[in-house]
Amino acid sequence: MAAKASRGSVPPAKTFSAHHNHARMSPYKARPVIDLVRGKPVNEALSILEWQDRRSAPMIRKVIKSALANASNDLEVKLARLVVAEARVDGGPLLGGRKRFMPRAMGRAFPIRKRTCHIHVTLAEGPEPAEGARKTKPKTKQAAAKKATAPVAAPTAGESKE
Repeated sequence: MAAKASRGSVPPAKTFSAHHNHARMSPYKARPVIDLVRGKPVNEALSILEWQDRRSAPMIRKVIKSALANASNDLEVKLARLVVAEARVDGGPLLGGRKRFMPRAMGRAFPIRKRTCHIHVTLAEGPEPAEGARKTKPKTKQAAAKKATAPVAAPTAGESKE
């Protein structure tokens, strides 16, 4: 039995989803790419996928754009606040119905498996970014090394080492 929401509870955030079923790609090859964008803001996820040199990147990018288009139909949603809330790749059916076979050792024959996958993406509104708050860049190893090797002033003739 579902629990009733209390009076002071926050309404659940709106979600917008899109999916590409029967994508002609192995789910094993698409999962590392989808892991790159999970939890990221939509604009950042699209720019990450734009420069990925993997065959699944354009497919996943299209699915995110489709979910973004679904969100743009709702006038109450701020598109800049959308985040990739859920992104997953599930295995689909095998194409070809195992009609062809690959010869293997000792006279055996294994079926040729042409794998497909289902790409699912769900966008949700994230927290409002604080105005004026900027991310500070952490010091790089080079900057820290440069600071550590900075020349130290040597004591002059009139000063003692004490």
